[in-house]
Amino acid sequence: MSTVAQRRDRPADADREAVVASIARLRDEVARRIVGQHAVLDEILMAIMAGGHALLVGVPGLAKTLMIRSIAEAMRLDFHRIQFTPDLVPSDITGTEIMEEDSATGARSFRFVHGPIFANIVLADEINRTPPRTQAALLEAMQEHSVTAAGETMRLPEPFFVLATQNPIEQEGTYPLPEAQLDRFLFDIRIGYPAEDDEVAILRTTTGNAPPPLAAVLDGEGTIAVQRLVREVAASDPALRYAAALARATRPDDPTASDLVKRAVRWGAGPRAGQALILGAKAHALLAGRAAVAPDDIRRVARPVLRHRVLPSFAGEAEGITAERVIDEVLADVSPPRSQVPL
Repeated sequence: MSTVAQRRDRPADADREAVVASIARLRDEVARRIVGQHAVLDEILMAIMAGGHALLVGVPGLAKTLMIRSIAEAMRLDFHRIQFTPDLVPSDITGTEIMEEDSATGARSFRFVHGPIFANIVLADEINRTPPRTQAALLEAMQEHSVTAAGETMRLPEPFFVLATQNPIEQEGTYPLPEAQLDRFLFDIRIGYPAEDDEVAILRTTTGNAPPPLAAVLDGEGTIAVQRLVREVAASDPALRYAAALARATRPDDPTASDLVKRAVRWGAGPRAGQALILGAKAHALLAGRAAVAPDDIRRVARPVLRHRVLPSFAGEAEGITAERVIDEVLADVSPPRSQVPL
């Protein structure tokens, strides 16, 4: 049993201290294998703490898959990788029925064989390489944590996360993710090239002897306890109103929208974005050992929460206006609550 799970009957301060210590150990353990990318690792951990899914976007060779696999190893969770390809069909993800014959009686019956979606952490590698019909097979799993197949609805193991990767530069043979599916990802995490010193360290560590396996820091029970504590972090009415104001300011038909948003945005963020802002901010606050959300917690997660929920218009794309620019303007225009301490 994990340290966090063992302390569930302890005071709230002790629970928070245990969470912060466990996540710090988890981060340090993964950092033994992944050089640099500290902000990316923190965003993945925040998504997991908040019980959400994450989309990792970056060019090949930036250790997206290795980072996800390392996190699963250090969390002692069941991990499955699905390599998305153009010929992948929904049953390759959810599972299929097979007919079995009893060797003694000759009786035949159907048995459902679970697909790779039945795991705690599912790596959807190059998710945009498979057709929408197969991508849609993930929607129920991501939203409901269940799979309906063979006329039966089956619950997925808890905790359950989909961590998907996507290559932003190679578009041939890819299928854009539907907006409804993008909205199911709590965070859209962008991975850039490493700094020079980090790249040298990568060359040193990956061209020598194989590193030892990672130690397990958290288990499933401990992860669920962390998620419960995240939900218990307080978010006051001003914090909720600030998150709602940020989401509303991205919508071109909202009275609070700026001229840039009205001119260059086709669709803005929906109510699920506000939920993601608050949950992400709660996870960020808990990482810092605080029991309440501050405005800077919301601002810290605004870009990974909003960048895949703001769709520039054709006019905006023609002007070279990106979702990132829109988010930056919204953050500059929408005033946070005056207090920069927990609300």
